[in-house]
Amino acid sequence: MATTNLPKPSSFDRTLASARSTMMFSEVARLAVDSFRASKTRFLLTMLGMVIGSMSIILVATLGSTGKQYALDQLTSIGPNKVELQYGGGNVSGPENTSTPDYMTLDDLHAVLDQVPGIVASSPMLEYHDNVSLGGGITKQTTLLGVSPEYRVVRNLIIVSGRFFDDQDELAHEKVAVIVKPFAEELYGSANAAVGKTISIKGIPFVVIGVFREAFDTYGQSEISDHTMLVPYPVVRYFTGTNTLKEIFFTMRSASMVVPASDHILEIVRSRHYAGSVYTAATLTDLLTSMAKIADMLTIVLTLGAGITMIVSGVGIMNSMLANVQSRLKEIGIRKALGATSREIRMQFLTEAVFLSLSGGIIGTILGLAIPFTLGLLTPFKIPINPWSVVFSLGSSVLVGVLFGTLPANRAARLDPVQTLKYE
Repeated sequence: MATTNLPKPSSFDRTLASARSTMMFSEVARLAVDSFRASKTRFLLTMLGMVIGSMSIILVATLGSTGKQYALDQLTSIGPNKVELQYGGGNVSGPENTSTPDYMTLDDLHAVLDQVPGIVASSPMLEYHDNVSLGGGITKQTTLLGVSPEYRVVRNLIIVSGRFFDDQDELAHEKVAVIVKPFAEELYGSANAAVGKTISIKGIPFVVIGVFREAFDTYGQSEISDHTMLVPYPVVRYFTGTNTLKEIFFTMRSASMVVPASDHILEIVRSRHYAGSVYTAATLTDLLTSMAKIADMLTIVLTLGAGITMIVSGVGIMNSMLANVQSRLKEIGIRKALGATSREIRMQFLTEAVFLSLSGGIIGTILGLAIPFTLGLLTPFKIPINPWSVVFSLGSSVLVGVLFGTLPANRAARLDPVQTLKYE
């Protein structure tokens, strides 16, 4: 007996066959796919807005994360493990009722080194301002900072030309200096030309043995200015005639030790001075935390701004779904006549809207991730990708589909089956 090959029933036919019972979600999904296949061009063009919106969210969030990482890297280049002990004020009355500042001393530095574990580098800082003679009657206002050789490590300085003075130079009280790069260029035209030159301070010649720059431009907010000379600490004492210190620098072994060490350092120094004296321990921890919060807030605001494009895409989806409902009035009437409930009709069109929105969101998310990922592979730059941007992008796609698909779905659910079957 010959067999007849019957055509395979479509998902719409299967849905009609089961319309008298509650529809399964898989049937609703199949019907949504069939609807998409029937109008590919219209749905693809509608989906394009969602693709652009999702891609924008990923790219904006990536740019925000990249900017945040760059800013934090620049700040940490100053010295993430640095503790800067500063004298803030406080006077001591002398025997003749004269007040004198209660500055720190080298003994405070040695006491901290003996009692605080984890310190890998330290340096006192003695400051002196004067005009330096360059010969030929030319003088320049400059700032002399008396520091130890470890100051280069503590402040993460970059030697542009020549070298930094070492322990032997300090022990021998050598008259050597390391000058900041802008000062070297102003005086001699270039960093290389400055090395070996002689600068006279109070008639004492200093040989420039190196030129340095800060790892990060602090825009004049640090102790280093554009006219700074670094010399061995014992040498600056010749000019100041004192052993007092306004600042002491420490570097800890790890960033996790900075906060507890700063508290311990303050406790030691305060115990060695009068109660009315004020000392502070400045670290980058609070600044880095604040910068991270600001960068995160800016990223969120920019990402929300990019998410506005999703609203425009949602309007396009709603218009497309309204047109879709209008073109399928007879199908809706047949399904209702066969027993499909308003809830099932509403679920069908809402699923189609979410399917359309989420499909565009997935494609846009993939494209948005592909761009920074490709740049990271082809260039030496490390571009961080924020995983929360993926969650926000896909979540927004679903939300837009639900919000802007509700009106067409409700309109389809409220249609009168008698009127729809008469529609031509």
